[in-house]
Amino acid sequence: MSDGVAGDGEHEVPEVELSEQALLATARHNTGLQDFGDEADWKEGFTRLLASLNDEARLNKVGRLIAFGELLRHLENRLQVTEDIRRNPSILAVEIRKPVFVVGLPRTGSTILHDLLARDPDSRVPMTWETHYMSPPAEAATYDTDPRIARCEAHFERTSRALIPEFQAIHEMGAQLAQECLMLNAFDFRSVIFANQFRIPSYEQWVETVDQTPVYRTHKRLLQYMQWHNPKQRWVLKSTGHLFALDALYTVYPDAQVVMTHRDPLKLIASHCSLVSMACSMGSDQVDKREVGEQWSVSWERAMRNGVEFRRTRPEAATIFDMHFAELARDPLAMVKRIYAHFGLSLSATAEARMRDFIDNNPKERHGVHRYRIEDFGLDATRERERYRFYQDYFAVANEG
Repeated sequence: MSDGVAGDGEHEVPEVELSEQALLATARHNTGLQDFGDEADWKEGFTRLLASLNDEARLNKVGRLIAFGELLRHLENRLQVTEDIRRNPSILAVEIRKPVFVVGLPRTGSTILHDLLARDPDSRVPMTWETHYMSPPAEAATYDTDPRIARCEAHFERTSRALIPEFQAIHEMGAQLAQECLMLNAFDFRSVIFANQFRIPSYEQWVETVDQTPVYRTHKRLLQYMQWHNPKQRWVLKSTGHLFALDALYTVYPDAQVVMTHRDPLKLIASHCSLVSMACSMGSDQVDKREVGEQWSVSWERAMRNGVEFRRTRPEAATIFDMHFAELARDPLAMVKRIYAHFGLSLSATAEARMRDFIDNNPKERHGVHRYRIEDFGLDATRERERYRFYQDYFAVANEG
């Protein structure tokens, strides 16, 4: 059920009961397990998300099926990972040393940078397939041949690629691509990822303002879990959601090495609103682009203010490396070298060659052209420019043409 998706016509889509009782019972039935872990970690987020999906998301039958499958997959992961750690408590003794976090607003080059850093054989990144289907922990010997890779690819073929194929031009999806921490935070149902898929404004506002420290403790357990049988020298992680919770990130990872990415806010807001509108259209016939613009311009202003306040007041901020999108686009490898130098990391000849190969084989717009305008989302460019002036002034972020 968790891998299910729509058929070719609306009449083929089964009705699902998007309720707590149905989801918990199905997850337990599918896995044969009962223990979801400490309810304090996940229950409130799950309940709030479910209520928002039912009350606000305007889901059609396809959307309800997709939402049921997404929540079911996270519940099944919770059951299985909780059981695996109970059976193997040594997982929690695995050390996580000096993880690299790429932190920044959406559409600022963070995905490109993450994919580049992932080419380094010394880097460990969460792959999409292993965050979708977490149990059992991945093994180094079968990491590139694990059957879950094919299962994950089949899932995308039945969902995003089938329903909104043009989405690939905005954000490429693939089982063997690096996944961001939004997926790991979904384990506790406290993640920005859900609002990228569904219209759930009350849930998203809660996620952006609730204490995320417990979520980062879970995040660390998941890194330990994935690293247990497949260690590398360092973790390389990224998420747009980290800007809402930098205090929590550094509380759990005091030795974190953070790269903060920057771009003209008007470009990133319009691009992200385009992504959200398209993603929500997969499960709703009532996507209001003006609502999307209103919600996310407020959300990303909140994230920017959190970032600026952290940089002004916290001593840890002195170690953060600032990366501007235009500089990355101009010479990606030169930017990588600057980041490695900043953190005292060694860039091997093998890693550099693999990064060059990735750049050569992944040209811009290889999946199509992504076109968007800020006006399409009911936003006035002049007013939005003033809204984010504080951010551009603080980080010396230039306007884009």
